[in-house]
Amino acid sequence: SRARLLLQEKKSSLLHVCFCSVFYLPPQEDTQGPEASLYSKTLATMDSMLQTLVRSAGTLGILELQNILQLLLPFTNFQLAAVQERALARIASLANFITTYPLLQVCPCFAQATVLRHQCCRTHQFTMLGRLVGHLSLCCTCKDKGSRNEAAEALHHLHTFILQQRSRWPWLHDTGQLQLQEGWQTRQPWQLSPTSYASKIFLMFMKYLQPSDQADIILMAIKSLRAPNAYSISMAAYMVDVLVADPAFQPGQASSPWVPNIVWAIYRNLPSVKAVVALNSLDRALLVLLGKHPREVVSSLLQCSPTCTRVAMAMWKVMLSEPQAVEKVLRELLSMLMNQSLRKTSTSTKDNPRILSLAAARTIREILLQPTFLREVEVIFPQLFLALLFQVSFTTELTLQEVHIFWRKYQQDLLTPIRSAVQSMRLLLGGMGFESQVLAIEAQGGWDALLSTQTHLMGVRVVAREMMKTPRPLRSTIFCHLAELLSVEDPTWEMIAMVFLIEMLGCTDLNEELDRALEIFPIYLQSQCLGMPSLVLRGILRLIEMPDTARKTLVLLPYVMEQLQGADSDASAVALPVLSNMLRLLEGRMPSLTALALADKLQPLFNDDSETVRELSIRLFQNAMGLVVGAEKKKMKKEVWDSLLPLLFHLHDQDKRVAKASQEALCSAGRFLKWRQLVQLAETAQAWRISECLLARNRSRAKDYLHQSQSYLQSPQEPLRREAVRFIGEPRAPGSLPLPGSLWPSTGPV
Repeated sequence: SRARLLLQEKKSSLLHVCFCSVFYLPPQEDTQGPEASLYSKTLATMDSMLQTLVRSAGTLGILELQNILQLLLPFTNFQLAAVQERALARIASLANFITTYPLLQVCPCFAQATVLRHQCCRTHQFTMLGRLVGHLSLCCTCKDKGSRNEAAEALHHLHTFILQQRSRWPWLHDTGQLQLQEGWQTRQPWQLSPTSYASKIFLMFMKYLQPSDQADIILMAIKSLRAPNAYSISMAAYMVDVLVADPAFQPGQASSPWVPNIVWAIYRNLPSVKAVVALNSLDRALLVLLGKHPREVVSSLLQCSPTCTRVAMAMWKVMLSEPQAVEKVLRELLSMLMNQSLRKTSTSTKDNPRILSLAAARTIREILLQPTFLREVEVIFPQLFLALLFQVSFTTELTLQEVHIFWRKYQQDLLTPIRSAVQSMRLLLGGMGFESQVLAIEAQGGWDALLSTQTHLMGVRVVAREMMKTPRPLRSTIFCHLAELLSVEDPTWEMIAMVFLIEMLGCTDLNEELDRALEIFPIYLQSQCLGMPSLVLRGILRLIEMPDTARKTLVLLPYVMEQLQGADSDASAVALPVLSNMLRLLEGRMPSLTALALADKLQPLFNDDSETVRELSIRLFQNAMGLVVGAEKKKMKKEVWDSLLPLLFHLHDQDKRVAKASQEALCSAGRFLKWRQLVQLAETAQAWRISECLLARNRSRAKDYLHQSQSYLQSPQEPLRREAVRFIGEPRAPGSLPLPGSLWPSTGPV
């Protein structure tokens, strides 16, 4: 309850004041007579009070015990030997007390290296075991003999308590362990040096520590490696080495904070660590953790220092000091680099993959500046090259807030995130021996183009064209990796990847690899990404123009035809020449069937806003009429009849090319329908005569013509609106003659 919480806080505050009042008293040797007696009685009373507090807590006794220990532990770090010894003595007294107090309830998972699969009651957990063992083990190396003895005594009683608790659970097979206590080295501490003695005691507790206990000790030991220190730095280093290398120490489970906490502890304390033995211990710890949990270690260090500070770079160098570790680090950085998800936009580096991606790019730049790592970089060069290219593109889309978060400490570098990414690309290419490509891209303005959102894609094309001049094996690897990435849609970099891949279609020696493009094109022809369908269509057009791949593109015919039904004029403008080329490649009855299927899809494009689309759609319709044969010809006649009036109106199109195409299409329509008069009128562009001819030839289609004409009344082109009005005819007054070709009734006003 809230009242109990308040009581506990007040109790802790009073205990802290009590400890300060007693522990800061003058040393015992400075007191004589009655004062010495009072001093001893005060400490004895304090011990009794602490034991009473544990007893009075009832079933919450183990929680009360840990609250008291938590208040006592900070005093064990004091430089004053008297304060340290008094705090350790209180801990030793409490440890002795719990060995004789049978009502203390501890969960069966206590002091077991393997965590039992059960719901552990919080009030019965002894969560302080790791911190207590770690502190007391270090205190066994204190300069003050009294403090060392008290720490050893406390550990002796704690070990006894552990064995007592384990003896309650017969499945643990601890028979005879209690008897071994009697011969424990606590009774002969003088036979070993303090550090050796503490090491031996610490090893006795190892098998009782759970991963969380081990992590607590590691964090505390890392902090104790700093200079100056009241404990033995060698002992702290030994504890880190033993725990991190222990096969039972597996701190990388999902949602576990242990690996990040350890990496953070190393990062924060490293500047204050001076002893060689301590530095070597931290180096080994990093390498061991990296071997067990590479992703967690790399991610944690990126979170520690997104901008790759001097301390972070020292840690990266350690992790890159062994060949087998270098590849792990680079691959994890590559993975982070590619994780530019737009789903998370938290400003915390821990939650925001966009920020971590920036951090990975900065770190890779620093690594590329170290020539010793270039051999390992070469192994993943194609993937790393593309990832950095995507990073440049991604960085152009950063919000000002994200740039500020990442770059606030490094504004003096004048190296913005995007410039850093571009520089990394240049370093990578230069380091891999492609200096000529770097210079060629520079000469064409490619690097500068990459820096701007307006010219970025142009820069990507320049880079792609220059990379086409690299050896075939590398080009093949890059192309296949692009195809693999594009097999899964990702809006963060799919446009850049597709632009690069389309440029690479010009590599005529990549015939086998080009088949991969045909597999992914259907996905992106249906993409909602602005400009993507037209980009893919340009790629298909390039493949059609290559003899070895032209016929292979026919599998894409249905997907290309679908592009004619969209509202994207750019896509239609490319789809039309693609279809025109595909029709020429078809064999057997396929040209006739496809031409018929195209006919009704082409007519709506006659009125497109784009002059290019209007011209190309009319010309393709004209070609389609010439390809239809046999049974399809009868069905095609309806499409041709429906096209006559739109083609007639477009004889007046403002674009001369469209008007010319319409004239030629009308001539072809006349030949298809075997209508000589229409052919003759179309050849001489007698539009008004053609309109009269249409009505005279088939008056039953008047309603259809009226419907078609009405849509042209809204045309953005004034000549087409005028021709539509003229063709429909004005309403006439009673008794007046109808206008030639008028579709209005000949009797009565409308």
